[in-house]
Amino acid sequence: MLIKPTLAAILLACTAFVQAAVPVHGYAVKRSYPHDPQAFTEGLFYQGGILYESTGLNGHSSIRKVDLETGKVLQNRDIPADYFGEGIAPFGKRLISLTWTNQVGFVFDLETLEPEGRFGYQGEGWALTSDGERLYMSDGTAHIRVLDPATMKVTRRIRVTADGAPVTQINELEWVEGQIYANIWQTDRIARIDPFSGQVRGWIDLKGLDKLSGVEPGTDNVLNGIAYDSGRKRLFVTGKRWPKLFEIELKPAR
Repeated sequence: MLIKPTLAAILLACTAFVQAAVPVHGYAVKRSYPHDPQAFTEGLFYQGGILYESTGLNGHSSIRKVDLETGKVLQNRDIPADYFGEGIAPFGKRLISLTWTNQVGFVFDLETLEPEGRFGYQGEGWALTSDGERLYMSDGTAHIRVLDPATMKVTRRIRVTADGAPVTQINELEWVEGQIYANIWQTDRIARIDPFSGQVRGWIDLKGLDKLSGVEPGTDNVLNGIAYDSGRKRLFVTGKRWPKLFEIELKPAR
């Protein structure tokens, strides 16, 4: 059967679209842990048996070391009141933190949380993660900046897409087994992003997890916070002002 070229092109495009559809994973809760219901969570990572967390809001921003099992704050470093704290990431013996609109980042000693310096950047700061060699920074747009940790200068920008369309509102980041996991602000989803192509390789649908947490309903109390224990392959998630932090496992994609 002969098909007109224009019709063939349309059919080919539709077939390609179907094949490119991003898979969606469900989840199962393996365990829950106490989490400070006053913590406006902006950044999260797990290292050396300690959960590190950053909180936001002017006058309430902080960097914390938290005991995972109890939720107890072991150590706290307040951010100056005129700064809105955002994402954090470890790099070597340092902890790097961002602020939202101040265009200033802070450097702390990872062990003591003593301040060591600051740096500047353009635009907003939303989230930060590291692969051990580079830093990855989100700013709410469809681009993730790749930073040189020695200079904090941008070396590359990753344009994030799903099914060919740009993905914006990229918030908290975590490096997980060679991919960047990213909360998408004001949604129940985490994107699994290829750090080279920027393509979303999968979605994690966490619908209903906010209700399980017992959080008070509110537009600000959204899913935000991803941490990964690479030694034991544990994935943790929480949200702003959530009373619980969850260890989850992914269900097969559908």
